[in-house]
Amino acid sequence: MKVDAIKNCCNVDLEEIKRLKNELSNLYDNTELNERTEIFKALTDPTRLQILYLLKFRDLYVCELTEVLDKPQSTISHHLNILKRVGFIKSSKKGIWTLYGLKNPDIIALADNLCEKIQND
Repeated sequence: MKVDAIKNCCNVDLEEIKRLKNELSNLYDNTELNERTEIFKALTDPTRLQILYLLKFRDLYVCELTEVLDKPQSTISHHLNILKRVGFIKSSKKGIWTLYGLKNPDIIALADNLCEKIQND
């Protein structure tokens, strides 16, 4: 669509469009936007949310998560890797076992607050 067609269609202020583009380019580069997108994507799976909610109570081993969630170990490990990659959880070795926990317990409250805000507005 030509710029003139856009302007005639909805009376767009082309100077304002330039200003907004400039503002957007100054906010975050594509790498940072992609990282933020990955963080939000990590919250889009019910199993990952369940894992986060369970880790709110205490640190857990994979075998505990597989039993509680009734999912295969490979599935739980996959979700744990995603959560760890984006920085939601931490892990520590205890002998041959790995213990997982929330990096920051506030993440659950933030997710809950975001959902409440969206659902109540």
